[in-house]
Amino acid sequence: MTTPMIKLVDLTKTYRNFKAVDGLSLEVPAGIVFGFLGPNGAGKTTTIRMMAGVLKPTRGRIELNGYDLAARPTEAKRLVGFIPDRPYLYEKLTGMEFLRFIGGLYGMNGGEPPDRKAGELLELFELSDWSNELIESYSHGMKQRLVMCSALLHAPPIIIVDEPMVGLDPKAARLVKNIFRQQAEQGTTVFMSTHSLGVAQEVCDQIAIISKGGIIARGTARELSERAGVFGDLEETFLKLTREPGGIHEEPHPVA
Repeated sequence: MTTPMIKLVDLTKTYRNFKAVDGLSLEVPAGIVFGFLGPNGAGKTTTIRMMAGVLKPTRGRIELNGYDLAARPTEAKRLVGFIPDRPYLYEKLTGMEFLRFIGGLYGMNGGEPPDRKAGELLELFELSDWSNELIESYSHGMKQRLVMCSALLHAPPIIIVDEPMVGLDPKAARLVKNIFRQQAEQGTTVFMSTHSLGVAQEVCDQIAIISKGGIIARGTARELSERAGVFGDLEETFLKLTREPGGIHEEPHPVA
């Protein structure tokens, strides 16, 4: 059986007496866009931060392409491009300087800064004209696209992204959706948390719905709608599943 690109086993995060994530187990194969949906407070961002190595789980295991994140953090983190919901950037650098810095962190310099790859990404995300401007002059949407450039710079096989469409205008949102699809078609696994059910229905190959720290349903958008008895409408499916105790019974989902 093919090793899943992402494997979460009994993942749990507890804050005092509150379980933000409660025994979550999940496998995600390579080469898909995987949507991670849930209401506010369901545990989406906590799960994503644990997957990115920003938070330490209280219990459980995270494997990225077979590497245990706790046992082999350096190897596991090299496989990931992380795009948080709020971009944190060194605003006194230019866009190109920031990408050179990120390239250095991943050991891409090799005597020369990774300008060629950085330039290609800046052009792809329509930031070429701003590459030599200070980041402090960028709009929120431009900063978000620059973070995406930095996440893709070292060509990771896994992209973990939290609310990618926040602050993007319709043109930029369309661009980002197309890029995520292209990445998946090239074999990259894109694990995406989003509140935009329209984006999930349009872009994601598979979807998991999380509520109260645990997964209550998983499948394609069509499969989830059919099992919930709400045909073709992911919004209605989502609302029905998240207000029904226990969600729906999840059928086994093979790992490609």
